[in-house]
Amino acid sequence: MDNVSISELWDRVTGTQPAPPWWLIIGVGVIALGAVLHAPTWHVARNVVTIAHEGGHALIALITGRKLDGIKLHSDTSGVTVSRGKPHGPGMVFTAMAGYLTPPLLGLFFALLIADNRITLMLWFSLALLAAMLIMIRNAYGALSVVATGAIIFAVSWFGGAKIQGGFAYLAAWFLLFAAARPVIELQRMRSRRMAPTSDADQLAHLTGVPGMAWVTLFGGTALVALVLGVLLLIPDSSVLSG
Repeated sequence: MDNVSISELWDRVTGTQPAPPWWLIIGVGVIALGAVLHAPTWHVARNVVTIAHEGGHALIALITGRKLDGIKLHSDTSGVTVSRGKPHGPGMVFTAMAGYLTPPLLGLFFALLIADNRITLMLWFSLALLAAMLIMIRNAYGALSVVATGAIIFAVSWFGGAKIQGGFAYLAAWFLLFAAARPVIELQRMRSRRMAPTSDADQLAHLTGVPGMAWVTLFGGTALVALVLGVLLLIPDSSVLSG
């Protein structure tokens, strides 16, 4: 790749792109919500949330100085991130907190990029995150999940036109914002049935002395706030709708 093509690629990634038509923005939002509410679709789509969840654990583990041993993603959409370091203290607390907080915050970050018309940048940022995560994947299903997700994003960003890229970017942001709350609801349902004694909320309760329900509330509240802010960023304004 010569200097000209590198320059062109940089301009393409960091430049701005036109927003898709309002009907496509609303349409992919409805599709994203349907994917969260429709159980069979959710069982597949939830893998995306798990990737974000475990990636959040891994990123904060590294930031706080813990040694990351690896990440595993499973076909039942569960996952596990193993890190080494002090079994207590701020690093462990922030690492445990990060899982359920990452999907809504990532969805909100995507919404901010999209609102600034940085659609290609949002897609390539996603690819960079997936590439970094792939290095730490330690099982075949996890590698397949990350590679397949990355391949779809790359194909859209490289071969898709402006409307396809825009629609896909909005779909991804909508999905993360809508999807963030459902794992929290599932978490509390399992906790109420005493089926998740080692959940993130219960680990945090053990680490901090703060009740697990308080952590579940934090996770759910973050998802709700991110959704409200994300909707304000993503929904077309009245002038676009009237046009």
